[in-house]
Amino acid sequence: MIKEKPCRGTGKAKGYGCGELQFKRRYGLGYKCGCFNHWLVSTPEGKETLKKSTLKAKKQVKTKVIREARERKREWKQKHKSIQKLIQEARRPFQKWIRQRDNNRPCISCGNHYADIYDAGHYFKAELYSGMIFDEDNVHKQCRKCNSYLGGNESAYKTGLELRYGKEYVDNLTRKANERRDYRYSREELIEIKTKYQKKCKQN
Repeated sequence: MIKEKPCRGTGKAKGYGCGELQFKRRYGLGYKCGCFNHWLVSTPEGKETLKKSTLKAKKQVKTKVIREARERKREWKQKHKSIQKLIQEARRPFQKWIRQRDNNRPCISCGNHYADIYDAGHYFKAELYSGMIFDEDNVHKQCRKCNSYLGGNESAYKTGLELRYGKEYVDNLTRKANERRDYRYSREELIEIKTKYQKKCKQN
């Protein structure tokens, strides 16, 4: 239980106070009796304390205004990002997750187990089949040589898919690719895809 204490200055307010018992005090001086406010505006120590408090409050307000302005700017940028920019942002966690998923598997095309760099290679090219960009069945770990220097090494990629999953898998993938060739993503869909694979990467 909090007890009332006398208004008797402490620290830099020592020597001031009326002695009245009260609950709310600062530097030992009471609020109810007005001793704290009187000390704050009438003594050198109080004025210095008031000056520092004012500067601190102004700094806090300024920091809050700057933080809110930055947040509004971030929200504006997010709202006005192009679809292509959102696709690029969503591809990063998606491709990272593909590499994690296939971590213990070799290159889908050449079977290389010891390449220096592995990519997340698309069987149906992302540039030609927009609806297959984020299709997990269409993307596998692929060495940089096959993915970049050999243009995806498509024929070997197909063979790799058939050996790993069977011919029916490739037939179904081809059918799906033709149906979704010119698919258009919405902004909300791309943000959701990005969030989904960011979480999957953390969980893996």
